[in-house]
Order: sequence, then structure tokens, then C-alpha cells
Amino acid sequence: MAAETQVNLAVLETAKRFLSSFNRPARLLVAVSGGSDSKGLLLALNRMIEATGNADLSLAACTVDHALRPGSADEAEAVAGFCASLGIAHVTKRWDGPKPSAGIQAAAREKRYQLLASAVDDLGATCIVTGHTLDDQRETILMRSERGQGPGGAGMADETLYDRRFWVLRPFLGLRRADIRAFLTAEGVGWFDDPSNVNMRFERVRTRERLADADDEAVATWDAAFRARSSVRAAAWLELHARVHESLVVSVADAAVAGCVDADCRRALLAMATVVGGRTHPLAADTVTRLVAFLERGEPGRLTAGRVVFDRRATGLYLYREARDLPLLVLRPGATGIWDGRFTVGNVGNGMVQISAAGDGGLQQERLIAAGLPPGVAKRASFSAPHVVSTDDNCIAEAHIEPRIGPYDTFLPGFDLIMADMIAGLFGRQPYVRSPVHDLLTEMER
Repeated sequence: MAAETQVNLAVLETAKRFLSSFNRPARLLVAVSGGSDSKGLLLALNRMIEATGNADLSLAACTVDHALRPGSADEAEAVAGFCASLGIAHVTKRWDGPKPSAGIQAAAREKRYQLLASAVDDLGATCIVTGHTLDDQRETILMRSERGQGPGGAGMADETLYDRRFWVLRPFLGLRRADIRAFLTAEGVGWFDDPSNVNMRFERVRTRERLADADDEAVATWDAAFRARSSVRAAAWLELHARVHESLVVSVADAAVAGCVDADCRRALLAMATVVGGRTHPLAADTVTRLVAFLERGEPGRLTAGRVVFDRRATGLYLYREARDLPLLVLRPGATGIWDGRFTVGNVGNGMVQISAAGDGGLQQERLIAAGLPPGVAKRASFSAPHVVSTDDNCIAEAHIEPRIGPYDTFLPGFDLIMADMIAGLFGRQPYVRSPVHDLLTEMER
């Protein structure tokens, strides 16, 4: 009995501590699948709001029905009933339409966050809260480490900005699933077990099986504070040494490139390359090894990696998009799309527009030369600039073009916020939305 009481107190104290960190007023949208983790989270948060009488904090809930198996709609309906019993507003969002035959879990994750974001709008919420646990964290660390990302970049953040709009918060990352289930059992609350959680087709399930008999020391330790401090140092390096020209070229002085020997400045440089290449993920480990060897030689030359030309000259290093495999994008009036992963384009005119590569340099080349770039760099970089034309007679092409920060515009881990803000600023963008948890930047800057 004493052990159960301690477990209950740990769960409730975690919820209480989390709630006390909010800027208020706030409304939290809890993602509730019907599984033990999310139901435990919702119940614990509700108990602590009731116990403290926080009128400036409230809860709402959303269940995403992926419609991937029989019975999922019934489970969503049961969750709605559970929320009603607690007096919590609830909405179900269903993933309708065809499903991919491959990569279903990744596609389901992407759709889940899209639907949760729409629920935030529907219910007037401040943020999204999910029930990820220490078990999920350990699985994630092991999976990502085995992919070569290493322990320094392998863990989930307890705060992640989604789509530049809403923060996704994970207050239970320090709690084990067994403790949450013990809390629910003590409260007389049941839960659903998703059959996919035992399907060995999925990488996470296989990882979970391997971890079942492993010691904690068998998994690399995740240190979010270390990653946050690295973000601060990387941002400082970028502020001193990196410049962005016309959102097309990143330049770094030669002395700074020669002195880029530590992990933080290399991480900063690779992040800029990811943006220039219109990618969402960093370069693969073997490509990074090849790039580092090229930079360490210190000789003039060009190397292409991840759709980016690394152009080393006596005056410095220049990064720009290679001029091949550039896409064509057509937008209706009022529509918005992403071109080449590098630019968000909105059609603000009254006719159809087409966005393609400039191809012939032109005005962009002149601007880059005027900015002091070597003519050869300016010419090559200008070939990959976006060019907007109208496809309708008697209509003038009008479009709003904004640089896209590929690594962070969909998912921005809180521990990378300072570096992401620096990169956004260098590309002429505003800082990212701040977390509703008031101590995020304070903790990162320590």
C-alpha cells in the first residue's frame, strides 16, 4: 500500500509541477488515445487542477482515430465518455481517406499532429500535451542511436514547437509506464491496449522487446541540458561568422572555417547546409565525414552534398543549392505551397502562378554580386532562385515568398530554440513562437 501511495504521489506531483510552470491563463489540449499513458496524464492533470482550484487553467481533449483497425471508432467514443465524466471538452478527429502501404507509422504520426493542431483551433487551446513516458524516451534513444544519430542528438524534447504555431509538451517523460498504470489502477480506471504495440513489424515494438531485459546503463543517457547549451554555442558561432545573402547563399569567412573544429560549430554549419538544401534532416554520417575531410584540407574547390554546393575559396566558404532537380510548383489564387523545401510561397494575386528555378541568373545574380559575393558564386547560386510567373492571360503574378527553415519549421525541439532563432534571423525571419511554459529560455541559457 505504501508503494502504491508513493507511485500516486509521484504521478500527481509531476502533474502539479508541470501545471505550475505555465504562463496563465492557458487551456491545455491533451491528446488521449485511450491507452494508459494518455488517460493517466489527463486524469492526473484534472485531479491537480481540481485540487488547487486553478480557474486560469483548463483542459480539453482530442482523440485521433487513425481508422487503421476495427474498433478504433468505438474506442474513441469510449474516450469521449470518459472525458464527459470528468467534465472535459472532447473532440474526435478521424483520419479519412486512403492510407499508404509503406511507412504507415510515420504517416500516421504526421497526420496525428495535423489533426491535433486542427483540434487546438476548434477548442481554443494554448498548446498540445501528450503522454510520452520514460519508456518511450528509452526506445527513442536506442532507435536513433542505432541509426547513427548518437546519444547527443537522440532523445525526445519535453517541449517541441509544431508547424511554427503550437507547442507540444511532454510532462511525463520522467515517469515509467508501469507507474502510470499503477496510478490508474488505484483510481479504478481502465485503458485500451493497441494491438500495434505488439506487432513485431514495427521498429519501436522490436526495440521495446530488446529493452525489456536491458539495464538502464545499456541505453545511452540523454542529456537535454547539454543539447541546449550546444544550441547556445552554435548560435553564438553563427552570429559571429555566418551571413545569408538573398536567402540563397550562406557565406563563412575562411578563418572561421579553418577554426571550425569543435562539435558545436560543425553542428551549426551542418544546420545551415540543411536549410540551404531544402532538407528536413541533417546529412548522413558518411556524408558528414566526407565533408569534414574536404574542409580540413583547406584547399579551394567544390564539393556537393545533400543538394548543397560547398564552394571553398580564398575569401571563405559559400553554401548554395546545386542547380539541378529543381521542381515546378503551380498555385491557385489564395493557395500556399512549399517550393524546393526552401521557400514557402503564397499566391496573393487573382490568377494561377507557376514557380520554377530562375535558370538564367538575371537580377538575383546582380544582387548577389552587389552584396560582395564572387561572381562565380553569384552566378551559380542565382540559377536556383525561385522565379514566379503568371499562367493566366491578363493576370499579373503576385506571390509572397518566405524562406523556409527546413529542420525546424515542422518540428522544433525546445533545446534547439536558440539556434533555430538565430538561423531564422539570418534568413530574415521573425523568432519562433515562445512556449507557454515560462522557464524554457531561462533553463536553456543557464
